[in-house]
Amino acid sequence: MQKVIFGLTMACVVFGHCVASEPTVRTDLVYGHKDGMALTMDLFEPTTEPNGVGLMMMVSGGWVSAWSPPEKLRPMIEPFLKAGYRVFAVRHGSSPKYLIPEIVKDVRLAHKYVHDRANEFKIDPKRIGVFGFSAGGHLSLMLGTTSNSEPGDNPRIAAVAAVFPPTDLRPYVDPTNPLREQFPALKFDVEKGSDYSPLLQVTKDDAPIVLVHGDRDELVPLWHSEKLVEALKKESVPTELVVIKGAAHGFDADGNRRMYATMVSWFDKHLLASSK
Repeated sequence: MQKVIFGLTMACVVFGHCVASEPTVRTDLVYGHKDGMALTMDLFEPTTEPNGVGLMMMVSGGWVSAWSPPEKLRPMIEPFLKAGYRVFAVRHGSSPKYLIPEIVKDVRLAHKYVHDRANEFKIDPKRIGVFGFSAGGHLSLMLGTTSNSEPGDNPRIAAVAAVFPPTDLRPYVDPTNPLREQFPALKFDVEKGSDYSPLLQVTKDDAPIVLVHGDRDELVPLWHSEKLVEALKKESVPTELVVIKGAAHGFDADGNRRMYATMVSWFDKHLLASSK
């Protein structure tokens, strides 16, 4: 749930060189309003031939969603841009002002915005993926484990990639847990902890989910991903867990290479193959 530290030159580390050309970026697209403030996202165009698929990245660390210049976000999404994906960097109402129930509503609204304007963004509304790191992974999983099973005309999530995500919030929202103070977004009704725990929302209609986690993560222990994979398999939902040996809540260059390769491969498999 802490902000993940990816060096601003991570794209160079991952690919062995820096990409010379800058992708086209549409900044500050307003997908909603709350308390007189705009909720915004940035759209990054791919650096290669577009594949017609959109990915939403949850900009969230500790459920804090801060604005940053596009050039600082780019290293975290470069592998997806090179693979032809359009990437929407979604910012939500930020902790400490907003708590997780309100934040989840924001990212649902962002998903609907992207889905309803798919033609404008030149993407397939039936092939929208989502990914995130830590708290961003939690929000990605909330979309992936609930959007597809809700009644009505709600847009569906087609695939999810989550990196060291908390999947069961019940231990964290416990008033005796010091992390509740460290991460104010957790200060919501304890009885609603289950409602915002992806682990407890798993159904057969969930999107295919891949997880990447370090086996020495003390902030969000590996069992969060292990238990989710177990629950998904019981419901026959496509899933995979990649464990980075010796890694804590954040990876080194080799771990990042493996992480990105896993995520891109997952989206290629579940979002591109479906179009053939």
